[in-house]
Amino acid sequence: MNTVALAVTDGMLHFELSLACEVFGSAPAGVDVPWYDLRLCGVDAVRVGRFRLEPEQGLDRLRDADTVIVPGWADTDVEPPVELVDAVRAAHEAGARVASLCTGAFVLAAAGLLDGRRATTHWAHTGALAARYPRVEVDPDVLYVDNGSVLTSAGKAAAMDLCLHLVRLDHGSSVANAVARRLVVPPHRAGGQAQFVAAPVPARDDHPLAALLPWVIERLDQPLTVEDLARQAGMSSRHLGRHFRAVTGTTPLQWLLTQRIRRAQELLETTDDVVDAIAAATGMGTATTLRRHFNRTIGVPPDTYRRTFRSTPGPIGPAVE
Repeated sequence: MNTVALAVTDGMLHFELSLACEVFGSAPAGVDVPWYDLRLCGVDAVRVGRFRLEPEQGLDRLRDADTVIVPGWADTDVEPPVELVDAVRAAHEAGARVASLCTGAFVLAAAGLLDGRRATTHWAHTGALAARYPRVEVDPDVLYVDNGSVLTSAGKAAAMDLCLHLVRLDHGSSVANAVARRLVVPPHRAGGQAQFVAAPVPARDDHPLAALLPWVIERLDQPLTVEDLARQAGMSSRHLGRHFRAVTGTTPLQWLLTQRIRRAQELLETTDDVVDAIAAATGMGTATTLRRHFNRTIGVPPDTYRRTFRSTPGPIGPAVE
């Protein structure tokens, strides 16, 4: 069982702490996989916003966890406690995957875990993080950054995106989607999506994208182009691009590719379809095209992904080098 330890001390933000507990605390109904062993680690009772929290274990037990989550740090002008910084560093040195939510990145930076690495935090604090820790490559424009053993997220909703990303890495897309459905949040937003967009979802039913996005999702098996989307929305391709950037923080083509990859993940996890059939069902055309995009986006080939997230892999067809 993957042990997840939340590092809690005075000065933490309760929203990020609570959402991590919601994601990792219990499996959603109908999901039959070994779930996380969630532990709260801290020094005595702590004050988290208006709440009093009593950790179950000391900070020294962070080193025993598979994954360590550092929630947001309320006052970024104050240096985080030395015992917290030392415990997070020791956990990483012991082999733990360490993730920060929102301004928890300041704790990881103080521990030296972000030196020479790309990282992010809430957009309002990226300047301070870069100024205080010049060896960190701060990216103010993304939702989260995955460096493998060290991950950082932007604020609030982006912290949820990172937690779901961790579940997806551990249990696959369908399980992560089940968690998202339980929490009534979007199942996936790519880490490279912009932090600040004019409207994260269409605000009105008559918004040009309100009907277009579901229309596209129902037709992922078709070779859709940006021109096709613009024609369906009744606008020019340039105008469509502006709407997409405002609503999703990305381009129509990149958003479409992301949806195709996510559909491919679900089919690999839940069906025995060969890669050629999945390529056709997701509008990729050929197995070669699917493998190229899948490997570049997910980091592993489709057959490896299927073996990881299915107990009984189905046929996947001949390998393409």
